[in-house]
Amino acid sequence: MKNDLVLRVIAKLLIPFILLFALYVQFHGDFGPGGGFQAGVIAAAAVVLHALIFGLAATRRIVPEPLVETMLAAGVLIYAGVGIAGLLLGGNFLDYFVLSGDPVYGQQRGIFWVEVGVAVTVSGVMLKIFYMFAARGRDEAAEDA
Repeated sequence: MKNDLVLRVIAKLLIPFILLFALYVQFHGDFGPGGGFQAGVIAAAAVVLHALIFGLAATRRIVPEPLVETMLAAGVLIYAGVGIAGLLLGGNFLDYFVLSGDPVYGQQRGIFWVEVGVAVTVSGVMLKIFYMFAARGRDEAAEDA
């Protein structure tokens, strides 16, 4: 598929809109269906589409594996950081109302950051799984040669 001009042009047009939709799902998750999990999967799907059209090597240059592994840890740290911030501010773990002087705003702030952590982690996990499966056949072929 790397040499198919139509697929390359369509992918270049669609991938930014897919990522934009992932952001919409992330930020709209407080008010309707969606949130961190869905946004993370959609963002990872955009990267997988890039890999299918432009090749795994090109995608790994854009989203290298160390970045994906960092995303795995960073998302969990963001999630846990919100909980620890609640503890340090006098509430329970993941009690969002203490994150601001206004309890309602604190809830919104806490849920937003938890969803960001979930999106980063889910996207990282999906990409790590894809990279592992995509490289699996190549490693075995190299060992056989």
